[in-house]
Amino acid sequence: MADVADRVRNVLVTAAFVVLGPPGWIGVYFPRLITGWQVAEQGWGWRFVGVAMIAIGLLPLGESFTRFVRVGRGTLAPMVPTERLVVSGFYRYVRNPMYLGVLTLIGGQCVLFRSSSLWEYLVVVALGFHLFVIGYEEPTLRGKYGESYEEFCRNVPRWMPRVRPWVTTAA
Repeated sequence: MADVADRVRNVLVTAAFVVLGPPGWIGVYFPRLITGWQVAEQGWGWRFVGVAMIAIGLLPLGESFTRFVRVGRGTLAPMVPTERLVVSGFYRYVRNPMYLGVLTLIGGQCVLFRSSSLWEYLVVVALGFHLFVIGYEEPTLRGKYGESYEEFCRNVPRWMPRVRPWVTTAA
């Protein structure tokens, strides 16, 4: 029964973190403030590309949400971290699928709203993600998961996805 309660708590914490925390602010609320979500005058093809990119960007976020709760037994939120290192799903292809998802989400908005300010914001966010990953996240995960994280890093690239998934015996 405690396992069910923990999962429910983890789902609620993760949902709140995504909607009210950095993913929501960086990927949705700040772009809204920059663009007003005014769709640019452009052909339907560009609109389709923008909307498709937004949808594609949401995929790793939703998948990671589920994977962190089910496999990692934790949340995306740093205050309730995973108990296990998550190296399955999109993580078999790239170490940072959530960050890439948010960048793709913002990129889709850049296309849809044709905003040069939003393109500049995208570059700043990408740089911020990179500095955060190398300065905080990776050292923290190395400290928590040790050799299993080192193996993960040796086999899965930080930003450019692998063509074939990394096969591991870990979950």
